[in-house]
Amino acid sequence: MTVNDDSFTNWKTREEIAESMIPLIGKLHRERDVTVLLHSRSLVNKSVVSILKTHRFARQIAGEELSVTETLPFVRALTELDLGPSQIDIGMLAATYKADDRGLTVEAFTAEAVAGATGANKIERGEGRDVVLYGFGRIGRLVARLLIEKAGSGNGLRLRAIVVRGGGEQDIVKRASLLRRDSIHGQFQGTITVDEANSTIIANGNAIKVIYANDPSEVDYTAYGIKNAILIDNTGKWRDREGLSQHLRPGIDKVVLTAPGKGDVPNIVHGVNHDTLKPDEQILSCASCTTNAIVPPLKAMEDEYGVERGHVETVHSFTNDQNLLDNYHKSERRGRSAPLNMVITETGAASAVAKALPDLKARITGSSIRVPVPDVSIAILNLQLKRETTREEVLDHLREVSLTSPLRRQIDFITAPDAVSSDFIGSRHASIVDAGALKVEGDNAILYLWYDNEFGYSCQVIRVVQHVSGVEYPTYPAPAV
Repeated sequence: MTVNDDSFTNWKTREEIAESMIPLIGKLHRERDVTVLLHSRSLVNKSVVSILKTHRFARQIAGEELSVTETLPFVRALTELDLGPSQIDIGMLAATYKADDRGLTVEAFTAEAVAGATGANKIERGEGRDVVLYGFGRIGRLVARLLIEKAGSGNGLRLRAIVVRGGGEQDIVKRASLLRRDSIHGQFQGTITVDEANSTIIANGNAIKVIYANDPSEVDYTAYGIKNAILIDNTGKWRDREGLSQHLRPGIDKVVLTAPGKGDVPNIVHGVNHDTLKPDEQILSCASCTTNAIVPPLKAMEDEYGVERGHVETVHSFTNDQNLLDNYHKSERRGRSAPLNMVITETGAASAVAKALPDLKARITGSSIRVPVPDVSIAILNLQLKRETTREEVLDHLREVSLTSPLRRQIDFITAPDAVSSDFIGSRHASIVDAGALKVEGDNAILYLWYDNEFGYSCQVIRVVQHVSGVEYPTYPAPAV
């Protein structure tokens, strides 16, 4: 048998093993609200090839490829346990099991590692929480996709309604079409039908009412059977407490803004300061995509090295608030053609750091350039540290943070030498450390942080909503603190 034959036989064997994982992972998700992860990447509803690629990607961050032969026994062990709602990282299970020298079986080790989600310790599945989207633009549609994807057994977040202004004939058909197909993020994973008579979009069995209103005061959500809901305002029209309070109508309990909040509105970056939210807080902001990209790695660097001061330069994809061709705009430069120019503009991300990291005393400045790409941006974080270090030490630290720390859902790590912006479309992390571009000299470190400013940010929004709704399930094995 030739080397080529050996490689192909090995591939077919791994395909067969990955295929056997799919029904086990699906059953755990549907019946028990258990999400199986591999190094923070969900394996729910993934194809055979996607599962194999996710295992191979572990080589980028952990240094060696994970084999499905290593992880399948842990998936099987999970199906035999009395699990409650949780997220379980089989990549971490495999890594910690390999390092354990007690001689336990996979079954015994798994039971011990996820004990907090079993038996008397497990969280009881609730009735779920209603969610309303106010606005249905770029972020709104991606958040809708994520909510539908995460509906699972129906006991988590439930997208009940979308509020938009009337757009004329076949409005709901056109909006459903924008949800179904996206030029950047591809096809919706599932089926979408439209019930025009009842103004409803049905996506993967989820009936979503489309409510037409020009103002929050026009809507009584209880008339649609909506109660105790979290409303996600993705219009950005109101950003202070007074304006956002207009949404606190019958049926709405909390309001989440997908833009930086003003005044005393808390700006929340999940993974960094989400646990500071008071249970009775009704209005909060998820800050900006760039704030979410820079604050987690900034915290990781502050915790390990201390930060004296820093500057962030963002090279940001163009957005809908710019013009396709030169035309009037209230901002001087944003009126110039977005697909034809690099456009210097402002960013509020640096000043927003203080809200998310109030203990950070370092002065952080920032600026931004919009460039002619439709999605994925990069933040260049230039830091003066409180002690000298080396490039190797910083790389090891950030790799470990991405794998085992409480920030592992926010920070990703890549070593690919030929990585470019389009490689990160669809990333679910708030930011991705580019190991090859990192520069360190003495007490100066320059981090290059990629981020999908649409999808990665939308994932952060969902994490915040899960937290405030009480359906943010614990992750096992527990990350290192």
